Amino acid sequence: MPVLHNQVSNKVLKERMLAETEPRTTISFYKYFTIADPQEFRDRLYKLFLELQVFGRVYIAKEGINAQISVPSSKVEALRALIYSISPELDNLRLNIALDDDGKSFWVLRMKVRDRVVADGITDESFNPSNTGQYLKAEQVNQMLDDPDAIFVDMRNHYEYEVGHFEQAVEVPSDTFREQLPMAVDMLRDQKDKKIVMYCTGGIRCEKASAYMLHNGFDNVYHVEGGVIEYARKAKEQGLPLRFKGKNFVFDNRMGERITEDVLAHCHQCGSECDTHTNCKNDGCHLLFIQCPTCAEKYEGCCSVACQEESKLTEEEQRSRRAGREVSNKIFNKSRHRLSAGFINPEK
Repeated sequence: MPVLHNQVSNKVLKERMLAETEPRTTISFYKYFTIADPQEFRDRLYKLFLELQVFGRVYIAKEGINAQISVPSSKVEALRALIYSISPELDNLRLNIALDDDGKSFWVLRMKVRDRVVADGITDESFNPSNTGQYLKAEQVNQMLDDPDAIFVDMRNHYEYEVGHFEQAVEVPSDTFREQLPMAVDMLRDQKDKKIVMYCTGGIRCEKASAYMLHNGFDNVYHVEGGVIEYARKAKEQGLPLRFKGKNFVFDNRMGERITEDVLAHCHQCGSECDTHTNCKNDGCHLLFIQCPTCAEKYEGCCSVACQEESKLTEEEQRSRRAGREVSNKIFNKSRHRLSAGFINPEK
């Protein structure tokens, strides 16, 4: 029986991926459907994906599947045929093809069984995730954006909203989807007569969010089919105005797909216009934040002078300094981090 998990170091795998000569295509897909034996399904799919040289991140649960992957471009159609064949529920499933793709999004295949494909914190057993709102295609999205009775609700994390969002969309300021669901209900409780449009990156979060809103007494609920990825692709194909501005944050090595040239965010260190996310180069930090090229050079890719100095210590000295250090949230959030004029104070 083949080994059903990776046994090679990330460093070696990344080097192998970067040395590949054939381009790769980045694809995401999801489906809510009942999987009786998630572990068996996972092991079977893992072997099939390995044969097609698939890299990426796949979560499987009794409620369905959620995947962000890359595959050699010559094998895209073989992958499509495979996905359609492994379960009747996945036949003709929509695959979201990345827009701004350098093919370097993943370098290893990680496939995990989880309680939920998206951590939602929902404990109400009467909740039905399949009772969702109405899909909106790209042209309908643009029409709804001009409807004064419609409210667009961004069901992505605050750092995703920061670099790009639909015009006049409502932000639900949180780091996690499980926090956002009850927050969205509370924020919109007095607007149940409005048309509520949920959206997210690829559709999986906003689809469940639309079901949650219906479960909580909202009647006119919609969600953007395929999320921002599918909206932008279809809008470009059909020559429609792009009403999503800026970047669409993605959870892979690219950290973002450029949708329009609008730059909505600012460097978290100096405040200049910038929407490039990075992780602090200090292995003891890895904070996700926005950094402009000037600050990246000045602080050598670190979020602060302290991290810059620590990153230059020997491995033993770094381990000693980190011993007992409390691990905090690794995403920049203005409510939790030291600020200078509303941004990170890199001197601290």
